Amino acid sequence: MSASDCISSVTSLSEVSDDLTLRFTVDLVAASRRNLGFLRLVSDSLWLHHKSTLIEAIRRYDQLWMPLIADLTTGSKPPMILPPLDIEWVWFCHTLNPSNYRHYCESRFLKLVGKPTIFDEENEEYALNRCRIIWEHRFPSEPFENEVESENHSSVYSEDLLDQVLKHRNLYTVFTEPYYSEMVYLVAAKQRYRGFIHMVHTFGDGCSCLVPTSDVLLMLLTHQSYPIEYAVDFKELEGAVEKIVRVRDAVKEQDVNETKMLWERIFDLPYEKAGGAAIARSISETPFYWDVTNIDVNTKYKSMAPRFLFEVRISGKLISNIKGIKRDSSQEFFRLRMAKCHRKLKMDKPISCFKSESWQKVWHLYCEFGTKGVILELRYRGGFCSKGSSVQDSISFSWNDLLRAPSLTLGKEIDGRVRIVASITPPVQASYLLKCVPDRVTADSGAMVSDVILKMNQYRPQEGRWLSRTILDHGGRECFVIRMRVGGGFWRRGGEAPTAVKWEDRIIQICEGSWSYVVGSTSIGRSPEKVVGTATPKEPIEGFQACWSFSTGNELLIQWEKTSSISGLRFDLINDTPSESMVRLLQGRHLQYQVKRPDLKEEQMKREGSNEEDEYVTVIRYSEDNPTGKATALVNWKLLVVELLPEEDSVLVLLLCLSILRSVSEMKKEDVGGLLVRRRIREAKSGERDWGSVLLHPWSYSSSTSSPYLCPWYWDAKTVMASQAQEQVGHQPSSSYSQAEGGDSLYRRGIIS
Repeated sequence: MSASDCISSVTSLSEVSDDLTLRFTVDLVAASRRNLGFLRLVSDSLWLHHKSTLIEAIRRYDQLWMPLIADLTTGSKPPMILPPLDIEWVWFCHTLNPSNYRHYCESRFLKLVGKPTIFDEENEEYALNRCRIIWEHRFPSEPFENEVESENHSSVYSEDLLDQVLKHRNLYTVFTEPYYSEMVYLVAAKQRYRGFIHMVHTFGDGCSCLVPTSDVLLMLLTHQSYPIEYAVDFKELEGAVEKIVRVRDAVKEQDVNETKMLWERIFDLPYEKAGGAAIARSISETPFYWDVTNIDVNTKYKSMAPRFLFEVRISGKLISNIKGIKRDSSQEFFRLRMAKCHRKLKMDKPISCFKSESWQKVWHLYCEFGTKGVILELRYRGGFCSKGSSVQDSISFSWNDLLRAPSLTLGKEIDGRVRIVASITPPVQASYLLKCVPDRVTADSGAMVSDVILKMNQYRPQEGRWLSRTILDHGGRECFVIRMRVGGGFWRRGGEAPTAVKWEDRIIQICEGSWSYVVGSTSIGRSPEKVVGTATPKEPIEGFQACWSFSTGNELLIQWEKTSSISGLRFDLINDTPSESMVRLLQGRHLQYQVKRPDLKEEQMKREGSNEEDEYVTVIRYSEDNPTGKATALVNWKLLVVELLPEEDSVLVLLLCLSILRSVSEMKKEDVGGLLVRRRIREAKSGERDWGSVLLHPWSYSSSTSSPYLCPWYWDAKTVMASQAQEQVGHQPSSSYSQAEGGDSLYRRGIIS
């Protein structure tokens, strides 16, 4: 009889949390957060992955560090010291094999050697400095840091330990998503870990092996990395935990399904959840760049609101033993909708996708927190007078309720027939999305050229003419106003008209904030007074066709091979002031911005994207932390759309975008990006289909359902951006503009010639 047959009643995770027999003597939440930072540091330390470095690290660990820490340990409590990074990495990997580590310690030191519980940076620094002092006193001829040459090929002291370290070299790739470090996620993970250990201990006899999910694995590895606490907590469970699959072990799909079915029978909840897939599954690459964000340089711009994303997973299961339903189930289906921000979204699933035997994953998405929640409707197709469908029942899950729920998971019933469980990860900051839309011409004062303003100024003529653009964020909020100087002078009836300013005076100006609209108008107003960035044209040096000087201290040089195509563009961004990083501008979509659509073959993606690559520029920064380069922004200069990481300056990226478009228009002698449009374009109603508000998880991709609005915008920028406007940006006839603006020829001279 299998263990699952012995389960007589459903257990809740909260009941397991109250079980005093499952006590953890280490703060797993704080320890896991510390370990994630440690694994990230190891992953970024490329020098640490050279074989010669690891061989020397193992020697230092075995011959120097372990005898030292064992000698300094009194009783079971180790001293508050930490070794150098290379030794700590070997130590960490060694502890992930508890039985091997215990045998090693007891055979050499007659006791199990533990690790100090240090979880904050200040204490870490103190512990490392204290270790350095002790080390230099105890080993005067041994350097504290690993100074072996990468070409050095020493003999391997322990092949088994080297294999263990090499096996875990890419461990951080399992936990790269930024939500892993969030406290609310770790608290939920600890609760599920306790439930997993309860399952292993109580019902694991009938399974050959048990496969943890990624959140449970994080807790398990953290627990194991503190050997004494792990040994105390698992004293009665030692044989059972040997069944838990380790990292990189070969796992059969049958083992995953057995673990899944056992969990469901015990807890009556889906085993896998948002941010917690079984480790045997291939890691799905997030379709957009989502990294841990430690700094946001754009907080200095009060007009910019951060954007937060999280993962959503919805599972369903038919309720067994229900009375017969008279309706035809083949005509029934579920529809998923958003509560806000993407109201046009409709994702349908037939009720046949649900089973009574086990939980089925139905939808897997990434959502912005501004979507507020998800609505599920049970609908019935057809009827006497309807070709559409009618709602039979509906339920909703709000993100705030899910964040307060145990394990970030909530369950509800719909129509008394189906149980639905929704789970999320904590919201974390994502990239900024900004787009530039046409607006009215402004004067030197910043006020729009309009009869309304003229009347308010007692009919004093408005001096100067500037092309103006409004910068909107992902939610349609005004963040900046961009003005490009074109003309000077006045317009008066009778002959006087603005004239083009000198080429070197045709500056680009970025003002922080939104328009100040006049009373009674939502389209006539003044630009913000605070100027946060400017770009001034300069005579280019030999070999380049354009040059711009930015107020940020940068200088943009543009080179173009004069052909009919714009594929020959080359950009150089020079910084006159000392900087911690070097910036490269590459034409096209590179690194994380490459289009990788699972529903299309590679040849088809190349064919569809070849003509669009010329419109994009990827901003790549090189630094000591990122010697191979990190893409911090993507610019589509033709559509005037940008995406940037919080660590990249939005004003610099916007200056790049407008300067490139201005230069390409001048070099090609044509209005490439619609700069001559001088009127406000009506935007689509906010909340109907806000770009970037909902994205598909790779599991959900298919050629029939992968709408461009549910993918990263740069996969099909033209379609996505066209949906954001109620009317298309086009070349308007000159008669549609007022004479007071200065006439079409003025702007053609200022932009094209």
